[in-house]
Amino acid sequence: MKTLEIIGFKRANLGKKESKDLRAEAMVPCVLYGGEKQVHFHAPMIMFRDLLYSPEAAQVNLNIEGDEYKAVVQASQFHPVNEMLLHVDFLELNDNKEVKMDVPVRYIGVSPGVLAGGKLVSKLRKLKVKALPANLPDFVEVNISDLELGKSVKVSKIEAKNYTILTNPSAPVATVTIPRALKQAANEK
Repeated sequence: MKTLEIIGFKRANLGKKESKDLRAEAMVPCVLYGGEKQVHFHAPMIMFRDLLYSPEAAQVNLNIEGDEYKAVVQASQFHPVNEMLLHVDFLELNDNKEVKMDVPVRYIGVSPGVLAGGKLVSKLRKLKVKALPANLPDFVEVNISDLELGKSVKVSKIEAKNYTILTNPSAPVATVTIPRALKQAANEK
């Protein structure tokens, strides 16, 4: 799994006014939990670009005034209008405690339905998985090599290696839709 480093600074004052002042200085208020104690800190907004604006899942090495922590992003909040990053929650990783995380889907194989003129529609881009930090996958592989026109791959058909998929097993991950031109050609026959 990809690892990024974020350098943070502890927050002395918590609250709405202090958070607003931090955001005005292009800093993001953050909290780290899941360990022995919660750590409130702030980090420069630019450091989150590769972490949050990427389809890949990543672990984070947090360096908060010399203290090192391994963590994953649990939640992030954005402003509803200007989409500025408002807040990030990190979950500290423990080597023998399972973690829930959204992991991107990667398709392998070539679908016969797509070769016949269908269109592959991705219904789920990420799946929620549960695993030990050492077993967290970079992505979940979905085999579409037997996907015909009008058919779909469900979550229950995905093989999980050293992790558990928590997403609803009956949810479709990908579907091959039949274009109108093919439907018309079938109706004319």
